[in-house]
Amino acid sequence: MEKIELGVRDAAIFKLSRHTDNRGEFFKVWSRKKFKKLGIPPCDVAVNLSVTKRKGTFRGLHYQIGPYAEAKILKCLKGTIFDVIIDLRKNSPTYKKWIGTELKADYGTLIYIPEGCAHGFLALEDDSVVEYQVSQYHNTDFESGIRFDDPDFNIQFPVEIDMVSDKDRSWPDFATQTNKL
Repeated sequence: MEKIELGVRDAAIFKLSRHTDNRGEFFKVWSRKKFKKLGIPPCDVAVNLSVTKRKGTFRGLHYQIGPYAEAKILKCLKGTIFDVIIDLRKNSPTYKKWIGTELKADYGTLIYIPEGCAHGFLALEDDSVVEYQVSQYHNTDFESGIRFDDPDFNIQFPVEIDMVSDKDRSWPDFATQTNKL
């Protein structure tokens, strides 16, 4: 397994070992022991699947606060996405820094989103499918978010965003939020 550090503290891409023979390919996607050695907490509380019908649809940027802060391990199973992570940890040297990474359907590539980071993704192809494992259960009392166009972050997207849920569009500017980490 190859670990590629990203520009946000603790966020990383993992290229899994690929075993190929005449039957096809095999990947070990999750190993508590292996990820623990790499400093990655268990993300085995729940597994979510997101199917996005249209290119240009943005989901996020979500995070949970307090005791429900969650880490995620994400993979793109179909299509292509532009994955965005924002570091919201005030004590982090990369506080308020964002990174965007294009992920294509490749069973051998994972991205790790640490606790204390907002996360979202933009579908770059119709019918993009994303699966992600989380370290905490979802709790609506502790959820928060950042709009894709929040002026505090000025995220540069590779294509125009033309679909966002009402909930994700309605998050207040980060500068005015009281439910920060």
